[in-house]
Amino acid sequence: MKIIDTHCHLNDDNLLKDLDGVISRAQKVGVEKMIVIGWDKASSELAIKLADQYDFIYAVIGFHPENIFDIDDDILYDTLNLYKHPKVVGIGEIGLDYHWTKEPEKRELQKLYFVKQIEFANKVGLPISIHSREAFNDTLEILKEHRPLHGGVMHCYSGSVEGLNEIFNLGLYIGLDGPVTFTNSKTPKEVAAEVPLDKLVVETDCPYLSPHPLRGTVNEPANISLIIDEIARIRDMSKKHLLDVLYQNSCKLFNL
Repeated sequence: MKIIDTHCHLNDDNLLKDLDGVISRAQKVGVEKMIVIGWDKASSELAIKLADQYDFIYAVIGFHPENIFDIDDDILYDTLNLYKHPKVVGIGEIGLDYHWTKEPEKRELQKLYFVKQIEFANKVGLPISIHSREAFNDTLEILKEHRPLHGGVMHCYSGSVEGLNEIFNLGLYIGLDGPVTFTNSKTPKEVAAEVPLDKLVVETDCPYLSPHPLRGTVNEPANISLIIDEIARIRDMSKKHLLDVLYQNSCKLFNL
């Protein structure tokens, strides 16, 4: 088996403290490559450091929408200019998060930095990893006005089946995570059933969103096998075929 975890946070302290164990357990279930995602300057630098240390790790750098409130353009572009490192394969995770951010002026700031990072990715020729929580319509509006020219993925897609075509029209992939395994998660299961196979990638978002039956524990890349098993079950398809397609999609998305 060859698996790529396309969105993990090995740069998080919860995983760093047992990094050798985390990596070993992932490799035992077939995880061949891991893409470590930044959320601010320090985590982006650490993602690159990990990519330097391990030949199977790649980095995505950028600012999460909840981490843009204390930065300016100098900090933003000092960080994004790390894209020149040969193992940086994308800009992310970027986007909008209205779950925690209620103030209109802060939401406008999130939009501003989302656009800046999309435009930077377009300029340097990289795909983007998009975080959108309780902000689907605004996220979509920005993506239509500032189309990602080199593709990207809707990380941990939480939208409806009806919203999929809008995503595909923008040339984006759908990322599915632990919620597709939750027993009460009707919408992610519907998405898993309907998304075209050639538009799908899988992620753990570890240490967050542990799949069923591990909810409430620290997530890690090895648990991606539970996500893949559930998607194969939902689609009533061969796990081997699903693995082959997911691997090809992931390589294409991030030019691996």
